[in-house]
Amino acid sequence: MPITLPKDDPVLRVVPMPADANAHGDVFGGWIMSQVDLAGGILAARRANGRVATVAVNSFVFKEPVFVGDVLSLYGHIVRAGRTSVTVAVAAYAERSRLSANVVKVTEATLVYVATDADRRPRVLPELLPGTQIG
Repeated sequence: MPITLPKDDPVLRVVPMPADANAHGDVFGGWIMSQVDLAGGILAARRANGRVATVAVNSFVFKEPVFVGDVLSLYGHIVRAGRTSVTVAVAAYAERSRLSANVVKVTEATLVYVATDADRRPRVLPELLPGTQIG
């Protein structure tokens, strides 16, 4: 059964360029990790209502390669919000062909961010108003 993109809006969508890949057109794993961290950081910063810092990568699995020209869509959700930390799960999908919509799941990761103040020290997450929805 073919894979399709999730129904939710992606947190981030990007197209890797030749500078992001090796001589064979395979995108560097570090570049993919960076995009996953950006997507996770967006969700964590929304929940923290401000600055966050990545403190841990609990898991990171590369399932398929990413190629120059793929449309990489990153989806995420908050797994847990603690006192100062936010754990985010991120999944990345590559659309390989615009016409045939060939989609593959390329990466799954779980990252932890900590909310920080102006001095870059941990701070308590703000309380959410009832009914507030964040990624």
